[in-house]
Amino acid sequence: MPKTPLRPSPPPLEANDVAIVGGGTVLWFVAFLVLLPFWGTLSDHGHGDWPWICLSGGLLGLIGLWYCRARRDAIRRARAAEAAAADPSGETGGAATRLD
Repeated sequence: MPKTPLRPSPPPLEANDVAIVGGGTVLWFVAFLVLLPFWGTLSDHGHGDWPWICLSGGLLGLIGLWYCRARRDAIRRARAAEAAAADPSGETGGAATRLD
């Protein structure tokens, strides 16, 4: 049986990581606020740690949000430096790249 030739990998997709991580972080904090009034009942049934898991997920999401924003800004700076190196006159021709 003949082998089919391998195709090159497609380029990575651009996604709005800040919005994705921000939305997940908000959901963790909302889950914490929803579960907090039921903490006593959850504790009675052996699930008293659920609100605190949600809180830690929200706090870790804040760290992830900081990381994603720093990464997005670094990518923008790198693209701007590449564009400046490619066009020594300093004009970009009006083309702007937007990631958010």
